[in-house]
Amino acid sequence: MKRTMSRAARHPWFEIIRRQLPLALLTILIVALAVPAAMLVAPALTGQRPNPESTESAVPAWQQVPRDLSLPQGISPLKDSAPVPWPDTLAAQLDATLKTDGGGSFTGVVQDAATGQVLFDRDGAGGRVPASNMKLLTAAAALRAIGPDQRFSTTVVAGAEAGSVVLTGGGDVLLGAGESSRDAVMGHAGLATLAGLTVKSLQENGVKGPVQVRLDDSLFTGPALNPTWSPDDVAAGETAPLFPLALNSARYDPAVTTGPRPQDAAMAAAEAFSAQLTAAGAAAGLSVTAGVERAKAPESGRVLAEVQSATLRQQVDLMLQTSDNYLAEVLGRLAAVATGQPGSNDGATATVYQQVQDLGIPTDGLRVADVSGLSLGNQVSAGQLSEIVRAITSGTEHSLRAAIGGFPVAGLTGTLGSRYTDASTEGGAGLVRAKTGTLNFVIALSGYVVDADGRLLVFSFIGNGLEPGAAGNRTALDRTASALASCGCR
Repeated sequence: MKRTMSRAARHPWFEIIRRQLPLALLTILIVALAVPAAMLVAPALTGQRPNPESTESAVPAWQQVPRDLSLPQGISPLKDSAPVPWPDTLAAQLDATLKTDGGGSFTGVVQDAATGQVLFDRDGAGGRVPASNMKLLTAAAALRAIGPDQRFSTTVVAGAEAGSVVLTGGGDVLLGAGESSRDAVMGHAGLATLAGLTVKSLQENGVKGPVQVRLDDSLFTGPALNPTWSPDDVAAGETAPLFPLALNSARYDPAVTTGPRPQDAAMAAAEAFSAQLTAAGAAAGLSVTAGVERAKAPESGRVLAEVQSATLRQQVDLMLQTSDNYLAEVLGRLAAVATGQPGSNDGATATVYQQVQDLGIPTDGLRVADVSGLSLGNQVSAGQLSEIVRAITSGTEHSLRAAIGGFPVAGLTGTLGSRYTDASTEGGAGLVRAKTGTLNFVIALSGYVVDADGRLLVFSFIGNGLEPGAAGNRTALDRTASALASCGCR
């Protein structure tokens, strides 16, 4: 039987609808999914207040707590059109927070990083004891004089006497006792690795033993302790006599960063190397004579083995994050050596002063008694520290950018990791990045922040003559830096 079609089925509009029906259904599905998404996006487009339990999309990226702690290579995002805070409005906010707890006084400077315009100035040219904020000058000086990608070698050189080897310090005081750890800064170069390479080289040269270990730590000269340091600070382990090689930044244990340190860190490292050489040599049938003596490596001595440190940028990062006094002093001496000066206290302080001057930063009143900040003889103004931070974050010398990642992050890393946790300061958590400084009657904070309008600000606040142990002084600094972070001061 022949099937017939109805009139409606034969109409051309019916055929169009039949063909387009799948597309129409798909469109309906897309619309159905898009509506909820639009409801989430709409507040950001319309300016409506978002649900506090929804997303962070209404908060600028630079004002959100970072999701990871990868080291920044620059400061971003920044907008050229971001408004600069009004000085009077900013001063009113900072004057309300920058108050001492008891005696003493605070000085301070805030600058627009892009232009250098001073937005806040409270005796910013006055010389102050800066405590560990001095390390910012040392970081900049070392990066300029040495270069951020430089590594320091610890070598074993064939001695003048048959069978003797000379462990020679090249500036690495972050040596580990075990195998080299490529992903670490502390322990990047290991004495066990150096010993294994030495045994292999001795075997290749037909040395049967016994082997005598010598130590050459002559890279540094002059007194091993800065004469302006308090003996009490040395006894407490704030620092130690300086040498061009050491284990764990002159600590007995890398995990224990307080308490007494080795008083001869170079010899301690040499004895640890001798022990590793004895163990490695025993497996190869090579004996090692007990005991280590000091002796200068022959200038023409053959290098038998070598291990290299982490890069200078990584060491600067560690120095700033942990405020390591010993490492800071070593980097100052290495900067001196790199510029042809003696690797001594005087060489280090003269080099840091000269490098600051060469950056174009006024040095009126600047006194550099040490390069770690332990000395009460240091005098640095808040304006000079603010200019150093500005040079690091946005200056013309890009080698200084290597220090950016070393600034502790408020509430998250380094010496700021346990701060910015109460209601009066938590607004700066994850946003303020600054170097701390603390002595008995001194407290300081210098760093940078991108404010609520997207403007990069650099700052330095220094308190001197303070009541020792007064908790309100640290809170005052943290509240002041938090005020900068939330500033839309117009």
